[in-house]
Parts: sequence; structure tokens; C-alpha cells
Amino acid sequence: MDDDGIEEVSSSISARLLRRRSGGGDSNSRWVDGSEVDSESPPWSLVNDDENRSEGHGSIRRRLVKKAKRVDSFDVEAMAISGSHGHHDKEVSIWQTLGLAFQTLGVVYGDMGTSPLYVFTDVFSKVKVESDIDVLGALSLVIYTIALVPLAKYVFIVLKANDNGEGGTFALYSLICRYAKINLLPNRQVADERISSFRLKLPTPELERALKIKEKLEHNSFYKTLLLLLVLMGTSMIIGDGILTPAISVMSAVSGLEGKIEGFGTNALVIVSIVILVGLFGIQRFGTSKVGLTFAPMLGLWFFSLGSIGLYNLIKYDVSVVKAINPVYIYLFFKKNSVKAWSSLGGCVLCITGAEAMFADLGHFTVPSIQIAFSFVVFPCLLLAYMGQAAYLMKHPDSAARIFYDSIPDGLFWPVFVVATIAAVIASQAMISASFSCIKQSMALGCFPRLKIVHTSRKFMGQIYIPVINWFLMIMCVLVVATFQSTTDIANAYGIAEVGVMMVSTTLVTLVMLLIWQTNVYLALCFPLIFGSIELLYMSAVLSKITEGGWLPLAFASFFLCVMYIWNYGSVLKYQSEVRGKISMEFMNDLGSTLGTVRVPGIGLVYNELVHGVPGVLGRFLLELPAIHSTLVFVCIKYVPVPVVNQDERFLFRRICPKDYHMFQCVARYGYKDVRKEDHHAFEQLLVESLEKFMRKEAQELALESEVNDAEFESVSVGVGPRSPRSYSGELGVPLMMEVEGEGDLVLPPSVMGDVDDDPSLEYELSALREATESGFTYLLGHGDVRARKDSFFLKKLVINYFYSFLRNNCRGGAATMKVPHMNIIQVGMTYMV
Repeated sequence: MDDDGIEEVSSSISARLLRRRSGGGDSNSRWVDGSEVDSESPPWSLVNDDENRSEGHGSIRRRLVKKAKRVDSFDVEAMAISGSHGHHDKEVSIWQTLGLAFQTLGVVYGDMGTSPLYVFTDVFSKVKVESDIDVLGALSLVIYTIALVPLAKYVFIVLKANDNGEGGTFALYSLICRYAKINLLPNRQVADERISSFRLKLPTPELERALKIKEKLEHNSFYKTLLLLLVLMGTSMIIGDGILTPAISVMSAVSGLEGKIEGFGTNALVIVSIVILVGLFGIQRFGTSKVGLTFAPMLGLWFFSLGSIGLYNLIKYDVSVVKAINPVYIYLFFKKNSVKAWSSLGGCVLCITGAEAMFADLGHFTVPSIQIAFSFVVFPCLLLAYMGQAAYLMKHPDSAARIFYDSIPDGLFWPVFVVATIAAVIASQAMISASFSCIKQSMALGCFPRLKIVHTSRKFMGQIYIPVINWFLMIMCVLVVATFQSTTDIANAYGIAEVGVMMVSTTLVTLVMLLIWQTNVYLALCFPLIFGSIELLYMSAVLSKITEGGWLPLAFASFFLCVMYIWNYGSVLKYQSEVRGKISMEFMNDLGSTLGTVRVPGIGLVYNELVHGVPGVLGRFLLELPAIHSTLVFVCIKYVPVPVVNQDERFLFRRICPKDYHMFQCVARYGYKDVRKEDHHAFEQLLVESLEKFMRKEAQELALESEVNDAEFESVSVGVGPRSPRSYSGELGVPLMMEVEGEGDLVLPPSVMGDVDDDPSLEYELSALREATESGFTYLLGHGDVRARKDSFFLKKLVINYFYSFLRNNCRGGAATMKVPHMNIIQVGMTYMV
């Protein structure tokens, strides 16, 4: 439908609404096709309808509405219905911190803990062990890689760049979005900045530079899109890890049977690995909470085994390998092996797989607990494990292909094999759960199609299960194992995904340093200079293995990147189309309180995505329905860039049109970690209670303004000089506004509060609301079809008309996502021309 078609339809709707009220006649009314984005002057308007009123084609009934002086109720926002409450973190005792540190072993460090299964195997598949320099150089590379990336970068720097205790790529993006308006979806409100968890603390040093960066980000669409693509790429890489981690971990653990059981070859390895993987993904629907208590003890036993076996081998075979702490051996290693040494970096980087989980899983723990667990358990045990393997290689250089299992002392193979298999499954579980969490966060920020999310725990909101993603990951894992049949080729793919996520984190944390922390520019640039250089070096090494399996994560990342960007692109265009199609206040005022139809008892909840104004879908309902509900609430489910929104800050209300219209706008705000567990009955009850509080608060504000106007009038009449802000008014001499101790909020004096309780208009409106509530709720939804305009370029038509439409038609609809009861739904078709 082109612009002329929109003009024609708009005129038809305007005329039909007038005829419905007046009983006949024509109208020259039209819509004005505005191009503003979320402005307060929407395009619906009525013009030249005076002739219709004077010709006598039926009378238009009007009411006299008492309007408040100088206060436009549409601009009065009810912020925190029950008051704002900041987040006051309780002090955590040292024993609680140690308990959390122990739990992190089962959730955070499973992936990194299983890396000794395959690191040296992959490194020495590129470099043959010919002398001590080869072993000591590889060991020195591993030691400094672990010390620099997980320890120095993540433990001491990146963990501090959390979003109110939440970590991960989207948490960093959300944190940046709060300080700079870079979200491509233009639905941010000033009111959002007063949410308790939204409050920003801007330090003073380097403020001018931070403001310049903020201005560049906000006023340059290229930077906004580039930053979004960077975040989406990092998220795609994490999802790719959810495919590759189970494959390489399980295959590496099962590979120990190849040399222990006669006839156990590659085919048997693949079959057993696939069986374990299918079982692993099959139990995801039960959730991790039921088996979560066993995770930490088993991983604790695994790390104890690593440290003990490493220390045993170190003492028994060659304790002199500790001299690999000297970085000179890295130079000697590269000097001897040159190109092969550079190629072996692709295997060396596997020793830090899962380092991103230290930051991504931060929301379940605390920064000190993760720091303690890595510094005092994970780091020492991994060093002992790698030193022990290196000591064994000094005496048995031909054992590089099976170094982990060959270095196990006699008699301990089967216990260690069982623990290693369990540890591999747990490591896989952690990355699968991380993939679910990343997708949920991207869905909340409008960057992923709506999917069914199952919450598997009543205690822990982070434990979720996404069926579609789970089965997709399972199929991909099975295909990877069946296709590659070797951990070496999978390792080539694994390294690209890991280093890609790290490079994205480095870029975002650097931006946080410059924009939010406002660190000295030279210190801030040292971060990407040091760690970015290391990651680029590793990336150059793993990219050389594209033909040997490295193409796999790039293919996965490209697929998910396209899906997420197309969904975000289409959602932004759809929102802008809704903004252009808003109904103007002039049009609503001309219709009158009856809205050109019959108002019947009940509450109509009109779901839409607008945070301001009347959505165009209301016009469709007024044309199609013989009557409309006595109370209309335009509900917008909106996710704000904070982890959690307090329940008492959930709803943001506005009144639309004069009081006798009984029309309100409600923005239900959720954080990207919030779990919407309430059913429609609980949501309806909470909405009505909040709406009543909004009416009372609005009446209080009007009464307060009336008191102010009366006081000003009396002051001028008596001829008193300038009033101080603390002047008294009224016969009782009560302060006009009083501050609450310890808070900056202002409350009304008791005299005004009493007047509000006796306000007959308020009581009438509250009784009308209760009557409408008793009549029931009806959910009015628009079933939208998004199409590109005829004058759009070919690529846009292809993306919107086919790809985006395919995603919308094959993912969850709005009714399912919003948990709307199907028996109470009324839908109308809408076509959005973008």
C-alpha cells in the first residue's frame, strides 16, 4: 500500500466514524501523513468538518468537561506507584562468599577446567616434540596465556565492568545504552532514568571527553549500527560455543577409551559421543536446578584430581619444567619452530576456553566469589595439571596424542575417566545454559525473534530452557561430531569462536572505560593495546585454520547475526511506522467521549508498542466493533536497559484525553533479566491496583496545584512581597509541601490529602473503574503484516517482505508472548508499510 492508499483509507475511517455518530453525511476529513519519530503531534486529524456540523445531518452530542488549570493530565506521569526503592545490597559474609566461590566451580569453570583434556594434544599436532625447548616453550605459552587473559584481564578488570551485578556482552551493551542513547529502537523515556536500578553515577574527571564520545555515539547512526553489529557478533559467537563446547568436551573425555578398550576406534568414539550428547540435550527440559547440587562437588573433585595428578607427575618425572615460568622459552620456541609455532597458537588458546563464562555468569554470583575461586583453586590446579603433563612429555615425547590419559597413574584410569566424562558434561551444560541466557537477553532488547521460554526453577530466575534452541543445538552438535570425527578439527573451529567473543568484550570494556569510568585516556588505551594485541595474535593463528574446520563458527555466527540483525531492523521500522500512524489528539477530542460509538462496561486492554500517544490500531477497532469498552488502557510491554525493575516501579501511567474518556496509557517495564511469571489474572489485578493509585496521585497533584494558585492569588491581593519557597498557605499554617526524612520526595500536607479523599469526581471515577473491572477484561490486539513500500530498494523489499515476514510468521505471536488468554482476545488485521 503506497502513501496515496494510506491517505484514502484514513479519510474513509474518519468519515465512517463521523457518520456512525451523526447518522449520515460526508466528510472531507483526512489523515496527515507525518514523518516524525515518536513526537507528540501524530498524523491523525480532522479538518473542514464545520460544514458537517452546520448542515443538520444529525447532532453531535458534547459534554462540558471541567479542565484543570494549567495542568495537562496527558503530561502527568505516575512514576513509582509505591515509591522508588534503590538496590541496597546486603553485606555478604566471608563464609557466604566462600560458599559462592565453591559453587562457581560447577557453573563457571567447567569449560576451562576440561581444557587439559585436549590443549597439549592439539598444540603438538602442529609441532613435533623434538627437544626440551618444544615442551618448555609450549608450557610457557600456556602459563602466560592463562595468567594474562583470565587472571589479569577478566578477574581484575572486566569483572568490574558489570551492569548492577550482571555480566556478558548484552549487559555491557545495556550499560552503554543507559549512558548514551544508542538503542536503535526510539522508545526511551525520561521517566526510565528514574528507575532505581537505572540511576547513573557520573564521576567528574575526564567528563568533557566522555560527553564528546556520548554525543558522537548518539548523533551518528553509523556508530550505533556498528556497535549493535559488534554486540550481535559476540552473542552469535557465544551461541556457537554452545554448539562446539559439548562436541569437543564430550569427544575428548570419551577418547580415553580408544587406547584402553581393544577395538574401540573412531566409529565407536563418534557413536558413544553422540549418545551422550543426545542424552545431555534430552534432559535440558527438566532444568539444571535438580542436579545443580552435584555440579560443584564433582567439579571440585575434578580440579583436585587435576592438581594431584599434575603434582605427582611433576615430582616423579621432571620437576625442572617449572623453569618454563621464564618467558625466554617462548622466544626460543618461536625461534626454533617459526611458522609451526605460530600455527600451534590455535591449540594454545584452548587453555582459556570458557574464560568469557567468568563474566557472562556473573549474575548468579558475586565478583569476590569468582575472583577467589579462580585465584586460589582454578589457576593453581590448571598450572599443576599442565606442568605435570609437560614433565611426562619430557620423558615420553611420543605420548603427545594421548597425553592426558597416558599421564594418569596406573590404577586410577577408570575413576579419572568417569570424573572427566562428568566434568565434560557439566562444562557442556554451562555453555548450553549460557546460550539460553544470551538469547533471552537479546529477545528482551528486541534483537531476536520471540521464542517459547520455559522457566525451570522457582528460585533462580536465570535457569531457563528454550526448546527450539535446545533441539537446534543438539542437531548441530551431532552433525559436528559425525562430520569431523576428530577433536583436532573441532579445536580449530573452537578457537575462532572463543577469541571472537574475547575481542568483542575488549572493545566494549574499552568503551566503558572511556564513557562511563572516564579513565585517563592513556590508561584506557593500554587495555586494548595489551590484551587486544594478544587476542589479535591468537585470531591470526586460528583464522589460518579456516579450511580445516575454522569455517564452522564463522558460518554459525553469520547465520545468527543475520537472524538477529534482520529482526532488529524490521522491528525498528515497524515501530517507526506505528509512530507515524498515531491518532492525533485533535481527532480524539473531536470524536468526543463516546469515541463515535457505544461505550459498554468492561476494560479493554489495547496492546501495542508505543510509549506515547494513541496507536492507529484503535481506529481499526472503532470501525470494526459495534461498541467499545467503557475503560480503555493502552498497554505497552517494554524492556528497559537494566537487569531488573522493581515491582513497585513496574507500571508507568498516563491519562489520554479528558477524564470522561476513561482512557489511559500504561507502560509495563521489565529488565532484560526479569522473569514474567505472572498469569493474566495477576497482571490484571496489579494493573487495576496501580491504576487506582495513579488516579489518586493525579488528584493529589491537581489539588496541590489548586492550593498553589490560591496562595499566589491571595499573596498578590494582600500585597505581600515575594514569597519564599517555604512560605505557608492555608488557615492552619501547614507547609504546602513537606520533605520526607532521608528522601527527596515531596508529599502533600494533610489538609490537601483530606480534600483529595472527598473529591467526588475521583470517587466517581474509581467506582466506574471497579464496575468495569467486574465486567471483565478484553484483550484487543493488532495482527500486523509488515511490508516494504513500493518505492523501497530491492534489498529492503527482500529483507522485509520475505526474511522478516518469515521470522514473524514462524515465531511466537504477541498473544502467546504476552500470556494473554485466548478466550478474551479480539484481533484486527493491520498492514504496516515500512
